[in-house]
Amino acid sequence: MKFLNICMISFVKLIMISLSLFLCSLYFMSNELVYFLEWEVVFINSSSIVMTFLFDWMCLLFMSFVLFIASLVIFYSMEYMSSDKSINRFILLVLMFVMSMMLLIISPNLISILLGWDGLGLVSYCLVIYFQNVKSYNAGMLTALSNRIGDVALLLAIAWMLNYGSWNYVFFIEVFKMSLEMKIIGGLVMLAAMTKSAQIPFSSWLPAAMAAPTPVSALVHSSTLVTAGVYLLIRFNILLSDTILGKFLLLISGLTMFMAGLGANYEFDLKKIIALSTLSQLGLMMSILSMGFYKLAFFHLLTHALFKALLFMCAGAIIHNMNNFQDIRYMGSLSTFMPLTSSCFNVANLALCGMPFLAGFYSKDLILEVVSLSYTNLLSFFLYFISTGLTVSYSFRLVYYTMTDSLNCSSLNMLNDEGWIMLKGMFGLLIMSIVGGSMLNWLMFSSVYMICLPNHLKLLTLFVCVLGGLIGYLLSMVSLYFYNKALNYYGMTYFLGSMWFMPYISTYGIINFPLNFGFMAIKSFDQGWSEYMGGQQLNSKLMMFSKLNQILQNNSLKIYFMTMVLWVMLLLNLLIFL
Repeated sequence: MKFLNICMISFVKLIMISLSLFLCSLYFMSNELVYFLEWEVVFINSSSIVMTFLFDWMCLLFMSFVLFIASLVIFYSMEYMSSDKSINRFILLVLMFVMSMMLLIISPNLISILLGWDGLGLVSYCLVIYFQNVKSYNAGMLTALSNRIGDVALLLAIAWMLNYGSWNYVFFIEVFKMSLEMKIIGGLVMLAAMTKSAQIPFSSWLPAAMAAPTPVSALVHSSTLVTAGVYLLIRFNILLSDTILGKFLLLISGLTMFMAGLGANYEFDLKKIIALSTLSQLGLMMSILSMGFYKLAFFHLLTHALFKALLFMCAGAIIHNMNNFQDIRYMGSLSTFMPLTSSCFNVANLALCGMPFLAGFYSKDLILEVVSLSYTNLLSFFLYFISTGLTVSYSFRLVYYTMTDSLNCSSLNMLNDEGWIMLKGMFGLLIMSIVGGSMLNWLMFSSVYMICLPNHLKLLTLFVCVLGGLIGYLLSMVSLYFYNKALNYYGMTYFLGSMWFMPYISTYGIINFPLNFGFMAIKSFDQGWSEYMGGQQLNSKLMMFSKLNQILQNNSLKIYFMTMVLWVMLLLNLLIFL
């Protein structure tokens, strides 16, 4: 009962704060206001510690969305985590996670950004290892160590900012954007954002972080941890447009988008498929951001947060009902047994694919049309559109395995839609996944984007989506058994399904050489000549002398007589010599 009270209080407070922030963002947007606040925390002998906060429409809108999703996740957790004895600790960790994200969003100062950034990293580690087993510990360590690279990059950026006498980058980032120091700072910030948003080659921690409870995954993959890197680059977007950094990020993010889309088509773990779709969408945000369209990246960030949180909540409800099975091959005909959950799941999937007039359509279609209109190279153009097709492909494959195929789970499973608390949480996001895209489109863009394209380019997005859906359906059919077998013959399935061997490079690749070197060192030194010349040699010599001493002390009469004779002879020799 106490736990329900804590959850309800947290839910009500967060939803009220979210609504207030949303109304404030509308006011700031309509009046084009920006508030920069300085709070003097400590003042001692002319030395002062000042906290700075930046409030504009962007940070207020983002905070309202984060708090809205967090409130529904906590409400959803009331039922999902009800059997957990340490549920209060879970809710407190989630609230700490959200507070760290709030601090990062409102900070125009690299020091306070680092506080929120490290808070996210630390609390995410605690949440990933929440179910205490070996797999969770390994995933948590991979997550923490991957993110430490970004933390070090931010610390170096803080050190380089000493050149300007202040860490409040908003004051001088536009003036000094062409200086060498600012370019180095931009590169370090970009490295930090790449680690937090899991771009190549730091992608392996994102599917590993699925060891966390599903409500945490809904929060992490929609609006908090992985979006922190994108949000940081939105703030530093001036350093990316028309620079070598932007071109490099465009290539890396395009490859990330493509790699994640391919990997999801060969994955069978429900949560990992959705995690890889997050990785693909992060690549889309980063790539459009690197081309200079930061508002479009922010627009897709918000719409993606809505349907991705819903997708994870539906996955959690399905896993909950399937007796903790996550393999999609054990599922099937869920639309018959869980119609309400299946409806939410399909709406979120269609929003992810860019189904017209759902949330994802407004941002994805706009991004692809802007790419078609922009001056970009052929490789990036193909990566954008092929990745979009792959998104539809793995979404349709997921629907085929979970909704339309025959039921493959245990016959004693009682599948139903009785989780009313979870369903209410999902319905809140369902409404936003339907109307959120159009609402944000009207609010964020004061003038309508007029994109005039030839017919074949205008219809290219639709064509790619239809083709991707068809391929996804065909890939799920048994008739392509020989196709998969042919790919297996060349090891391609293993390569594509394992994110281009990135998890192995991030784990075995890093630790293999030190472990081999340590084994050779212990074999050659500690157990080799060092042991032979040191401990073993000393031991054998001491044993030999002790055995000789033991023979001498055996109380043998002949030995005593012999020693007496030797002593007499020695004394006689000495006397003669003297």
